[in-house]
Amino acid sequence: MTDTSTRPGRRSVRSLPSLPLASALRLSRPSDTWFKPALSVVVASAVPHLTLLAIGRLDLVMYTMAGSLCALYGHGLPYARRAGAVAGVVLGMTASLAVALVTASLTGSTAVLIAVGALLAAAQKVLCDATRIGPPGHVIFTFVSSAALFAPQRPEQIPGHLALTLGAGAFAWLVALAPALVRREGPERRAVARALTAAAECAADSGPRTRNAAAGAVHAAWQCLLASGRPTPVRRSLERLVVHAEAAFAAPRPGGGAAGPDRLRAWAALTRARGAVPAPPPAPGTADELYGIDAERAALRAPEGRREARRALLRRLGPGSPLLPVAVRTLAGCALAGYLCAALGVGRPYWAIVTAASLYQANITLSWNRALQRTLGNLLGVLVFAAVLPVSRISPLALVCCCLFFSFAAEALITRNYWLGSVAVTPMALLVLEFGGAHPAGELIGDRVLDTVLGAVAGFLAATLVTNRRAAGRVERALDATGRARADAERTGADPGAAPEARDRARRTLTASLVELREAGDAAAGEWWQRALPEQRLLAAEQAGHRTLAATAQRRGPGGATPPAVHAPSIGAE
Repeated sequence: MTDTSTRPGRRSVRSLPSLPLASALRLSRPSDTWFKPALSVVVASAVPHLTLLAIGRLDLVMYTMAGSLCALYGHGLPYARRAGAVAGVVLGMTASLAVALVTASLTGSTAVLIAVGALLAAAQKVLCDATRIGPPGHVIFTFVSSAALFAPQRPEQIPGHLALTLGAGAFAWLVALAPALVRREGPERRAVARALTAAAECAADSGPRTRNAAAGAVHAAWQCLLASGRPTPVRRSLERLVVHAEAAFAAPRPGGGAAGPDRLRAWAALTRARGAVPAPPPAPGTADELYGIDAERAALRAPEGRREARRALLRRLGPGSPLLPVAVRTLAGCALAGYLCAALGVGRPYWAIVTAASLYQANITLSWNRALQRTLGNLLGVLVFAAVLPVSRISPLALVCCCLFFSFAAEALITRNYWLGSVAVTPMALLVLEFGGAHPAGELIGDRVLDTVLGAVAGFLAATLVTNRRAAGRVERALDATGRARADAERTGADPGAAPEARDRARRTLTASLVELREAGDAAAGEWWQRALPEQRLLAAEQAGHRTLAATAQRRGPGGATPPAVHAPSIGAE
């Protein structure tokens, strides 16, 4: 594609991207941590479910489930960061539920309930994207709050129902943090193992795709270590491993002093396992105990660092945020889906609201993929529900067991592809209605099918009509940030008097800017109705940034001297 966006006086609009079919439904390898959210949500749900079963109040499951589902969040974060993140999720879930319950207690107008549900969905989408809480993102919040809007509610019941959510959420918080008792550095080890594996792929085949993947994995590993808390011997070894991974993708040639692919893969396997972390020798010219991460960690925890983090969050939420068009899409799509279903006489329009809310991804192409996945998964899921419904009605205990099984299955399957996970999510969501009393199976299935189709159509229609012209602006800002980061890395790398921590910080900043540049470019590439992307500038900026990373990796060490060649280090236990 010709780069026309940089020509003066021209604002060409690039052609529409294709909408894939087969690739959207193709299965991938499961996540290496799929079992963690799956087990966590089962444990966090089982205790409240069985407690309510014992006292004969299964009709309250919806309120405890709102808290239990918080156990799905934060599994990629180190435990020091996870504690605050999951606590924030619990409070956000309770606040969303409170708004929904108060609204439901004050009005029975379907039009008002749909409007509030759409507003909540848009706010939840923006906040989850801005805080980067990660999967499952805003969908769980929207599912809970939208369902609560259409549940009968009296004002005097609200405090008790919210207390149930907070209690179940507190237990989910304990479940999410419990693994820290047996493996304190587990998240850091997994993040570093991924970085080593990606670096090994890059060292074996240094193409643009593997190089970008390695940059993203190394950046994620550094961020995980920065957020992990005080240094420990294990974390020190992990820092040294990330430095080797960084050297391998930044300068994969023999002159770069990087470990070979086989060595990196062996380190990754040992790091991911339960044994001792490999203790590699120091990277060329870098002190054994300091890679600048301590200074950066201290800066992030200082008052000014915390203020800067808050300012960055406000910028992502501000008037110029690229998240604003996505929020408008969510609001418009959810409202349109809800009102269409209400006009057709569907008794539970919140299913259509949740379907529409679940579609919105980084761009239209990804939203199209999610629309296909959601529709296929829900249609197959209602068939599963029809088959399992007689079993769930054998006894209340059977109903609880069915819900727990599908909770586990959803998390086990969703990392293969979203549609496969939806096959399990759909019967679980339908079975939740059974806790309040039996419903005609035909009515439930018919409503869910209609809501799914209408929600997907309305949601994708809103995505195509609400343009996101700010995606190209995000690319321009990322290009500028990458240029500044590259200049800073070159300046500190060439300065003999620069402190080692300043060089490392500049190098990590450049890596982060390259990751953001690639994310911005990929997001904009899947958008419609915007000016042509500066693809040549993107490619040139990425190539220049990686050349700078390679050069600074080769000049590592006091005085900027080129380090001597490194012999392949042996793998040892810490």
